[in-house]
Amino acid sequence: MRLLVTRPMTDRATQAIRDRFDATFRDNTPMPEAEAAQALRDYDAIIPTLGDAFTAAAFADRPRCRMLANFGAGYNHIDIKAASAAGVIVTNTPDVVTDATADIALTLILMTMRRASEGERMLRAGRWTGWNPTQLLGGHVTGRTVGIIGMGRIGQAIARRCHHGFGMDVVFFNRSPVTGLAFPARQIADLDGMLQQADVAVVAVPGGPGTRHLIGAAQMAALGPQGYLVNIARGDVVDEAALIDALANRRIAGAGLDVYEREPHVPQALLDAPNATLLPHLGTATDDVRTDMGLRALDNLIAFAEGRDPHDRVR
Repeated sequence: MRLLVTRPMTDRATQAIRDRFDATFRDNTPMPEAEAAQALRDYDAIIPTLGDAFTAAAFADRPRCRMLANFGAGYNHIDIKAASAAGVIVTNTPDVVTDATADIALTLILMTMRRASEGERMLRAGRWTGWNPTQLLGGHVTGRTVGIIGMGRIGQAIARRCHHGFGMDVVFFNRSPVTGLAFPARQIADLDGMLQQADVAVVAVPGGPGTRHLIGAAQMAALGPQGYLVNIARGDVVDEAALIDALANRRIAGAGLDVYEREPHVPQALLDAPNATLLPHLGTATDDVRTDMGLRALDNLIAFAEGRDPHDRVR
């Protein structure tokens, strides 16, 4: 079985994949639509990831490929309906990314509310003149209210850390009812109503057409001038133009972002915003986690090759 891996993997994952399959590895650039379409014609299976353009058009010719073992939990770069119509199985790697992504959410909550990135920029630029009682006064984290937008695996992991680690009250918005949580939390059916009660809101929903610009000007107005927004989901879940306007006009207190609407492009207005903490999509960026992601994708491929149903089948 000929396998294409669309990005380089960690050494351990690369070796494991090569030991099992006739694998070709691309360079570290997103795969455009035309190349994705050609890959579907040339390979029996593909391990794609974020940014690869497996659009409906890419599946237009009946592909040779029978499986996309996605590297990552999110798969909004794959047209699932078109893949299904073409007879291509799609899997993802959900469980192995949960804790690392939740850790980055907590990193951004702390950095943004405590204005840590502003302080570091001040110090590195040689503008720090010493401690004073009113310098860089930020938001207190312990005991505040966190609002989770999307109470799936990652949302729950973030909420657990916030409640047990920082004594935060948890409210959340989820499109379907969520029960059996291992920590106290209140589900609020109205997104804006939930945001009005949150000191910091964390976006943790899947990407895709159903959540594009879920957070816009109205939602930031509901969060209010004392509220903070953190996004570790997909960049286009937040209307970036509305976010820039809210930051510039202090309609919200600050934002912490690990994802962007048109990655890797980051608007200059965001780069210039002193009340924005910006990370380069570090959510799962540890050697152990990225290795586990590669091995999880490999496990799904092996199951398929051996005639078993892959564990993480999306469609």
